[in-house]
Amino acid sequence: MPRSRRSLPTFLHSVDTIERLVAKVLAVVTCVVIAASLIQLIQQVLISLINPGGTSWLGDGLIKVLGDLLTVLIALEVLQNVTSYLRRHVVQLELVLVTALTAVARKVIVLPAGSEDKPQLLMGLGIASISLAGAYWLVMRAAIRHLPATDPSKTASATAFQAQDPSAPHDGGDGAAEPAHPPR
Repeated sequence: MPRSRRSLPTFLHSVDTIERLVAKVLAVVTCVVIAASLIQLIQQVLISLINPGGTSWLGDGLIKVLGDLLTVLIALEVLQNVTSYLRRHVVQLELVLVTALTAVARKVIVLPAGSEDKPQLLMGLGIASISLAGAYWLVMRAAIRHLPATDPSKTASATAFQAQDPSAPHDGGDGAAEPAHPPR
C-alpha cells in the first residue's frame, strides 16, 4: 500500500498539469476565435456603412449586428473565465453567471420574428433569465456579507480609495477612523 499512497500525489500533480495545459490551449484558441469574430464584425459594419443600400440598420440588420457583437462579448467573458482560472486556480462563479446571463440576453435579443408562437422557448428563456439573475444576486449577497467592513478597497468607492493619502487615517466605511497601516 505505501506505493499507491506515494503515487496518488504524483497522479494528482499530473492531472493538475494536464488541466492547466488544456486551459492554456483553450485560452489561445479563444483568442483566435475572438480575433476572427472581431475582424468579421468590423468588416460587416464597414461594408454596411460604405454600401448603405445593401443593408438596413433597422430591423433584422441591426439585430444581426447586435447578435454578433454580443457573441464577441461572450467569447471575451469565456476568455476572462479561463484566464481567471489560470491565475487563481479557482472558478469564479460570478464570472460564469455573468457570462451565462449575457448568453441568455443575446438569445432574447436575436429571437427571430414569429418566436411569440413558441411559448416553450419563451418560457425557457424567462426561467433561465430569472434563475441566473437570482443565482447571481445570491452569490453577490454572500460575497458582500463575507467582506471585512474595515477594508477600504472592498467597501469604499474607487475614487475615494484613490484620493486617499496613504499616511492619513482613513474611514473604513463604518465611520470609525483607522490608521493607514494597521499594527502587526
